[in-house]
Amino acid sequence: STNHKDIGSLYLWFSFIMFLTGGAMAMVIRAELFQPGLQLVEPNFFNQMTTVHGLIMVFGAVMPAFTGLANWLIPMMIGAPDMALPRMNNWSFWILPFAFTMFLSSLFMEGGGPNFGWTFYAPLSTTYSPDSTALFVFAIHIMGISSMMGAINVIVTIVNLRAPGMTWMKLPLFVWTWLITAFLLIAVMPVLAGAVTMVLTDKFFGTSFFDTAGGGDPVMFQHIFWFFGHPEV
Repeated sequence: STNHKDIGSLYLWFSFIMFLTGGAMAMVIRAELFQPGLQLVEPNFFNQMTTVHGLIMVFGAVMPAFTGLANWLIPMMIGAPDMALPRMNNWSFWILPFAFTMFLSSLFMEGGGPNFGWTFYAPLSTTYSPDSTALFVFAIHIMGISSMMGAINVIVTIVNLRAPGMTWMKLPLFVWTWLITAFLLIAVMPVLAGAVTMVLTDKFFGTSFFDTAGGGDPVMFQHIFWFFGHPEV
């Protein structure tokens, strides 16, 4: 379907499934922390749960839920028949299940899944990370592409498909918040893509963006990551 309500519902269902998945990982984390010392899981598996829980909650639960609400509500609030780019809308949703399937499958790789925390600071995500980092980076790229396509769709819809008489100052506040959010997403998603690409090349291709031995700087990773992270939040 390319109907905005159907796609909105798909986003919301996907978000709910991811919320349960991330929540199950949170239960593992809290059960392990219930008493001091090691109780249930290996430290490496605990670190994997912490990483994947954070990323799934941010990129899999919160953002698709907000995007799903946008798909449902924005056309109705501005008097539009649908989103401006319905096929791109469809695509921006359907690449998400594949991204998260790939991301979760990294947990079953030799050496385990990503175990460096959801902020994946260098050098934890470069020098000391498992090979599944490659899957993690590719999944992040696909999530970012989805977010950017959704944001482009929102902007084009709000700018071009308002009903006659629906002036800028008559737009509901939800539509305004999404318009601003969409611009922020387009601005910061490529920055995250650059950060994870530098992580990938540092780990597998011998670059040293974040390695002081090669003239890089691990603190630069934090600057780039939070240049993405705060506007995204």
